Amino acid sequence: MSFPPSPGQTGRVRNELILKANDVPICAETFGERDDPAILLIMGSSASMDGWPDEFCELLAAEGRFVIRYDHRDTGRSINYPPGEPGYSGGDLVEDALGVLDALGVRRAQIVGMSMGGALAQVIALDHPERVAALTLISTSFVDRERPDLPGMSEENAARFAVPRPDWADRDQVIDYLVELERACAADPATLEDLVRVRVTRTVDRTVDIEAAVTNHPLIDSPPPRGRLEDLDVPTVVIHGLDDPAFPIEHGRALSRAIPAAKLLALEDVGHELPRRSWDLVVPAIAGAP
Repeated sequence: MSFPPSPGQTGRVRNELILKANDVPICAETFGERDDPAILLIMGSSASMDGWPDEFCELLAAEGRFVIRYDHRDTGRSINYPPGEPGYSGGDLVEDALGVLDALGVRRAQIVGMSMGGALAQVIALDHPERVAALTLISTSFVDRERPDLPGMSEENAARFAVPRPDWADRDQVIDYLVELERACAADPATLEDLVRVRVTRTVDRTVDIEAAVTNHPLIDSPPPRGRLEDLDVPTVVIHGLDDPAFPIEHGRALSRAIPAAKLLALEDVGHELPRRSWDLVVPAIAGAP
């Protein structure tokens, strides 16, 4: 379901496009000049393209990049399905990303993925290397195999994510619920930026069915990629918070060791998030890729 915008809600005018990607309607937005090298931003599970803030995208575009962000299925204004009944798989989400590039006439792009988006980015790089100019993996882990040697989420951090589900028909409850999940992701919940609530509010107001957006992605799975990360031949940067509660930093370190010539940017006082205070490091790391 969607809710009417809150009174007095402001913000820049969005230049959203509804593209036919992988034979379904996908909502996307671009920043910068079309002739510049492209960057495709892929957000994580249940997250719309609002997870990549406007200002973050504008900073990348100012570095001479054609920046593309989009809503996954069931998020934002893209195609949606009934809650509990996702009519797609993780493999479809991979094809959606490639379909967005096709719809915009982009042959190759730097693929930047966060969390689940990082898993999708790995599959694209392994199964469709001809489409990938460079790879950036943020707050994610291995997609090509299980790694029982890496630490999982601690009981303390798991408790942070155990936020009671809201009444999905109550807009204020939904916003509060999503803000609490953002707090669970943060290195220090007490310092969560006020703008996070603004972003969450905008996400709720432009999402077709917020219940489906939150509940459907955890139900999907996807086949493993055909290749192995050790054989990946693409410039790669791994960006990971030292205080990530979902994927401890060991995941980022192991990824950077497994991928040939990958570079690791470890962010102090950062969790499973991309706070504004990290952008001075993150933007150059992404824009500096070939």
